[in-house]
Amino acid sequence: MGVDREAIKMVFSMEFWRMAILWTLSLLYSHFHLLFAKPLSALFPSFQPSPSYPRCHLSTDPDSKATSGLGKAAAKALAREGYHVVLAGRCPDKLNKTIEEIKQKQEDAHVDAFEVDLSSIHSVMNFGSSIKQWLSDSNLHPSIQLLINNAGILAKSCRITADRFDQMMQTNYIGAFFLTNILLPLLKSSPVPSRVVNVTSFTHRFASCEDFSVETLGKENLSCSSTLKGYPFASTYGYSKRMYALRKLRVETNLLVLSNYLLSIVFLFSIPVCLLLFSYELHRQLYVNNTSSAVSVMPADPGIVKTDIMRELPPTLSRLAFTVLRFLHLLQWPEIGVRPIIDAALAPPDASGKYFFGGQGRTIESSSLSYNTKLAEELWSVSSTLFREAQFSVVGSGSKSSLIY
Repeated sequence: MGVDREAIKMVFSMEFWRMAILWTLSLLYSHFHLLFAKPLSALFPSFQPSPSYPRCHLSTDPDSKATSGLGKAAAKALAREGYHVVLAGRCPDKLNKTIEEIKQKQEDAHVDAFEVDLSSIHSVMNFGSSIKQWLSDSNLHPSIQLLINNAGILAKSCRITADRFDQMMQTNYIGAFFLTNILLPLLKSSPVPSRVVNVTSFTHRFASCEDFSVETLGKENLSCSSTLKGYPFASTYGYSKRMYALRKLRVETNLLVLSNYLLSIVFLFSIPVCLLLFSYELHRQLYVNNTSSAVSVMPADPGIVKTDIMRELPPTLSRLAFTVLRFLHLLQWPEIGVRPIIDAALAPPDASGKYFFGGQGRTIESSSLSYNTKLAEELWSVSSTLFREAQFSVVGSGSKSSLIY
């Protein structure tokens, strides 16, 4: 058997140990909070356990979500409940296979699929237009009752999208922000209370507010330089589902290069933190500050699930990681890991703004950083600016997509 040099190189990298140690500690902390909240509240009155919420029944109108390991499990679970499920993903073969699997077990299931790539602004906007047209052509109510943002990748190398963002950042956060805003009018027009579920991760817990800098929060902060010798994949995933800034960057011939020299790399906060800040800000705007809105927003954390999220890592390390996690009883199959997502999807509206974790309708508190309203407002402002710029860019390029506010 040959030596896996890539695996050996990664074991001696800081990113590997950040992922192996800090991510595990973050997950253990979440489980500790879940299991010992009630006993600790008896000893410390200020320590209050988070409530659990029963599942309620939605209407049978379409709900929309991306599909993959957890997405497929969520689609199957909701189809069994009798909901009309709309799958959205970038791989037509996987979409068709998921529909076939659902139909084999439930012939009368209502399932449709649309192709969308969250790492492409054009694709996201075209998807929004296609959904509206499909609802009209199908004589369905022009609304969506449920949106689950589940797409995510863990990249070990820097890849710049056509929109000049880091691919992992665009897929895991920016795309979800854009998609939610595009579909928001359909969510608001629902005749029954609608929901947005953002699938996040326990990895947000080791992000620090000391990494945040208002001066570096902008579009260039969501990008990366191909000139970097090493790509901090664990930091970008964990410190952006981490966002990092490369100061004084400019775009030349569609590549990000250093304008003078690299001053510093500032790790800001994780993609899960971005998703949580976004979720809580959307919750405040739609549920807390707008009494006429019937849209609730819930983040959900599935824990560690055996999916293909680590497909870019050396196979030796992936197998080792799953073996260790299975020994610690932390590894779950998608059918188990999806439970907090379904709990959030079927929770009553007053569960808006709660962090679902552990199944059985249970919730816990996320990190203190994720509740920082000032950061949430700043991230929302920057993301909204990027969203408007992207809309005009797509329209200016001749796309048939229409602007949606």
